[in-house]
Amino acid sequence: MQLEQVAKDVYACLQEDRGLGFSNSGFLNRGGGLVIDTFWDLAHTKELIENYAKVWKEPSRRVVNTHHNGDHCWGNQLFDQAEIIGHRKCAEYFAHESPAGMQAIRAGAGSENPTLAALAKLLEEWDFEGIELKPPTTLIDDRLELDLDGLAVNLLYVGPAHTIGDVVVHLPESGVVFTGDILFRLCTPIGWEGTFAGWGSALDRILELEPKTIVPGHGPVCGAEGPREMKSYLEYVRAESKTFFDAGTAALDACKRIDLGPYADWNEPERLLFNVERAYREFRGEAFDAPIDVPTMFGGMHALRADPDFPRRG
Repeated sequence: MQLEQVAKDVYACLQEDRGLGFSNSGFLNRGGGLVIDTFWDLAHTKELIENYAKVWKEPSRRVVNTHHNGDHCWGNQLFDQAEIIGHRKCAEYFAHESPAGMQAIRAGAGSENPTLAALAKLLEEWDFEGIELKPPTTLIDDRLELDLDGLAVNLLYVGPAHTIGDVVVHLPESGVVFTGDILFRLCTPIGWEGTFAGWGSALDRILELEPKTIVPGHGPVCGAEGPREMKSYLEYVRAESKTFFDAGTAALDACKRIDLGPYADWNEPERLLFNVERAYREFRGEAFDAPIDVPTMFGGMHALRADPDFPRRG
């Protein structure tokens, strides 16, 4: 975990992207303090707090959740006196994921089910015991503008894209954007509620802000090249998916045949299956928030990881 100053009074707490759950956070050291996203469990969030304590004088008065996925908000309870801010759909979907359920999966390391055992191994570093969900109570519809002792902070709704309640945090004076999971940098994105078009529009919205510095939800700090490259990935995957969908090819088989070229070196390329399945749902005319068969998806991802010929490279 690394604390990096990205502008005056603006910091990022970065976790090296080693797979599932290794997200980033931000801290604005003005106006009583504002934290952008907490981490997936209490231990990692406590370490986040220790990092921010190097530059803050007292616990932060505000926390912004960019969306409802647990790796961006399950540490909220450690900010027990803070105002929690998020989109109203973030708050509405907050309980769709269960810490107890994740802990049960984590306990399945010895399972005879290879998919469950592999997923449990991915969760080894996390401990979901003791987590109490603390959703946002200050709710955003379209945008919320804050003034932190002269530091302008704009919270902008850009969903549904990665999820139904996606918010980005823009600091216009310093040219910094905290994107949440609208941007995965050098790691394969995964989406839940939303569409390819909506996600592309959200990435365009970030570029329209003309940021100098972008802190992604996962991966290293970057500039405008980050959202441009990710939008290109999404456009490429959707186009390839259409070809295989029209040919009647199953999504998992399509993943084995799609040439990922420069994207093959992104972390967790097997997440391609989630993106191909999202495209297939769109082609079938399903709703953007249609339920996802998550166990089957993780089973397919496990099969791709075990396939020596995946990913295909140009």
